[in-house]
Amino acid sequence: MTKKICLFTIPLIAALGIGCSTANQTANDNANANATAQATTSPGPDNSEISTSVDASGTRTETRTFRDNPRIQKVTVTTRNGVRTVKVTSKSGEEKVVDTTENVLEATGDKVADAAGFVADKSKKAANEAGDKAEDVKDKTVSTSKAVGEKTVEGAKKVGDKTVSGAKKVGKAVKKVIP
Repeated sequence: MTKKICLFTIPLIAALGIGCSTANQTANDNANANATAQATTSPGPDNSEISTSVDASGTRTETRTFRDNPRIQKVTVTTRNGVRTVKVTSKSGEEKVVDTTENVLEATGDKVADAAGFVADKSKKAANEAGDKAEDVKDKTVSTSKAVGEKTVEGAKKVGDKTVSGAKKVGKAVKKVIP
């Protein structure tokens, strides 16, 4: 009889153990699903996208990815136990930790790149400056041309008026001479 009870008890305990481990696995799966469900993505300023996630330990990670900024690729803000870390990644893949009070999730990409010390491409900057100077020269040329054109028109009108006036005087003199 004791052998029968032992043979019956061993499979019962094994089944009970499997049932408990399945319950723990289900609880872990639910916890992981909740952690994953807390990830969100939204559009950001300056043609960027911000994704936010919170892991099981409560660490919040916010990543802002820039679509078309020539200097930076992304900014990652990690908040763990109340400590905030800002990491900026350049287009070339270089990463720098930045100590800033500015909200990098809202600032322009160029301000974030400046804070990280990523230098703008100097050839593009020089080209932009050259373009600005050419625009200034064009504006001055147009302004000067308009002034010269207006004075030319004004002078031509005076010459035309004097020519008409002179022709009238000549016409009167001719009438006096020829009765």
